[in-house]
Amino acid sequence: MSLVINHNLMAQNATRNLSTAYGALATSTRRLSSGLRISTAADDAAGLAVRELMRADIAALNQGVRNANDAISLIQTADGALGVIDEKLIRMKELAEQAATGTYTSDQRIIIDSEYQAMASEITRIANATDFNGIYLLNGNLSSSTHDGTSMASTGKLKVHFGTANDSAEDYYYIQIGTCTASALGFGGGGQTTSQYISNNNLTSTGITQQLSNWSVIPASVMSQFDTSQNVTVYVNASGTTQYLFPVDRNGNTHIIQLDAGGGYISESSMTSSDSSTSSISTQQLAQQALITVKNAIISKDKIRANLGALQNRLENTISNLQIQAENLQAAESRISDVDVATEMTEFVRQQILTQAAVAMLSQANSLPRMALQLMG
Repeated sequence: MSLVINHNLMAQNATRNLSTAYGALATSTRRLSSGLRISTAADDAAGLAVRELMRADIAALNQGVRNANDAISLIQTADGALGVIDEKLIRMKELAEQAATGTYTSDQRIIIDSEYQAMASEITRIANATDFNGIYLLNGNLSSSTHDGTSMASTGKLKVHFGTANDSAEDYYYIQIGTCTASALGFGGGGQTTSQYISNNNLTSTGITQQLSNWSVIPASVMSQFDTSQNVTVYVNASGTTQYLFPVDRNGNTHIIQLDAGGGYISESSMTSSDSSTSSISTQQLAQQALITVKNAIISKDKIRANLGALQNRLENTISNLQIQAENLQAAESRISDVDVATEMTEFVRQQILTQAAVAMLSQANSLPRMALQLMG
C-alpha cells in the first residue's frame, strides 16, 4: 500500500469497522434494556408476525377465563335462588302433609292454605326477580333452546364464549335454565307467557310469518276475536304434527290456535285461562293431591339445579384448560420474542471490545499520514 496524503484508506477501513461494531453494540444495548429480542419488524419480520398472533390469542384466552368466571358467578346466583326456592317447596310439602290429615277442620285448612299460597307466590317472585347483570335467570328468559344474540335483551339460551375463534366445538357453549315460577313448577296461577309455553312444549319457529287473515281454515267465530291483519309466526311441535299460532285478541290476551300438519283447524284456547288452575290445600283431598304436585315440583327444580351444577363443573374445567393453554402459549411467545440475556450479554461484551479496538485503531490510522512529512523534510 502506497504512502499517500489525499486518501487515508486505513482510517476509512477502521471507520467502517467501528460503525458496524457500534451499531451491533447499540442493538445489544436495546435488547438488554427492553428484554426483547424482537422490538421492531427489522429484527425478525417473520418472528414478529408469529409473536403478534400469539399475543392476540393469549389476550383472548385470558379474557376467556374471565368470561368463564363470570358465567360461574351467574350460575351460582341462579343456584342460590333455587336454594331459597327449595326451602319454600319443602315448607309447602310440610303444609300439604299437615292439611292432608283428617284432624283439621275446613277453616283450619284454609288458614294453612293461605301460607301455602304465600309460599307459591314467593317462588314466583324469586324466579322473576333473580338476575345477574340485568339478565333474568329463572323467569324463562334463558329456557329456550334457541340462542338470540341479535338484541340487547338476553333471551333464549345464553352463549358463554371463551375460545379464541368462533368454533362451536371448541370456543363456546350455552347455558340454558328452565323456568322456575310456581306456574312452571306445576302449581298453576297467572298463566304462562308465550315464551314459556313455547319452551315447555318444545316448539320451534318455522320462520314463516304472515297475516292472520291468510288462515281461512280458522272459524269465523274464532277470528272475530282478533284484528285479522296482525302478523303471526308459525311454530311447530317436535314431531311436526301440529302447528301453533299465537294471536293477540283485542283485549291484549294471547291465544293458542292449533292446526294440523296440513294446515287444518284443530282448536283455539286462551293462554291465560289454559293455565289458571292453582294448586290448593284448602280441602283434605286437594292437600293429598298437592303432595304429588310438590314432589314433582321438587324433582323439576332438582333437575335444573343438577344441570347448573354440571355446567359449573364444566366451566371450572374449562378455566383450568384455558389457563394451561395461555401459559404454554406465553412460553412459546417468550421463546420467539424475549432476549436470552446470557447470550446477548456475551454479544454485548464482544461488540464493546470491537468498538473500543476500532476507536483505538482509528486514532492510529489518522496519525499515519504524518509520516509523509518526514520524507518532505
